[in-house]
This record gives sequence, structure tokens and C-alpha cells, in this order.
Amino acid sequence: MVKGRQGERVRLYVRGTILGYKRSKSNQYPNTSLIQVEGVNTKEEVAWYAGKRMAYIYKAKVKKQGSHYRCIWGKVIRPHGNSGVVRAKFKSNLPPKSMGARAQITPHILIHAIGFMP
Repeated sequence: MVKGRQGERVRLYVRGTILGYKRSKSNQYPNTSLIQVEGVNTKEEVAWYAGKRMAYIYKAKVKKQGSHYRCIWGKVIRPHGNSGVVRAKFKSNLPPKSMGARAQITPHILIHAIGFMP
């Protein structure tokens, strides 16, 4: 806890797990990624997340702009199947290293308030 802070921390994003690229039996489409949103299990629950921005944050070796952390911004496009998985398109395709990693889904209001618009 930060000195002087009262109460519990509040998380302003929803966690998601990157499952992989959209694919068929023999092809994969790296421009669309599949994300399992934490706590979402039905197609109807996914509807609220459509259009929301998401971020894949990772750590790099070389420091840029004073930080080792980098971010690839994306957007939830539509549901994928019936079990709470979403399709998302990112500004640049996610690297294969990101499979199984976490992504953060953030409401529009928060992005505009902080000034993080990608």
C-alpha cells in the first residue's frame, strides 16, 4: 500500500488472457486475436465489452522514453463462440510470445480521463 492511502486498491480494468490468433484448420489469421475475458462465460455478457479498448503491456530490454514497458493498443471487435471469448484487433499484430499472457480491457471513460488514447 502507498503511504497515506486509505482502504483497498481499486482495479480500473478487466483482465483477459490471450489465447491465440483466430484460425481455421489449416490457416491462422494473426490480424485477429482471441481473448478470454476473466469472469465472462456467455455470449450475452461479451456484448458489453464490444468496442472497448484493450492493452497488451510487456517489458522490453531496451529503455525507450524512460521506461522498459511497452504497450500495444487494441479493440474488442465481437464475440467468438458461446463461452465468453472475444475477438480483438490490435494496432500491430500481437507477437507469438504474447500467447497465454495477460491483456487489460479498459472502459472508454477511463482512457479519455487519463489521456491514454492510442
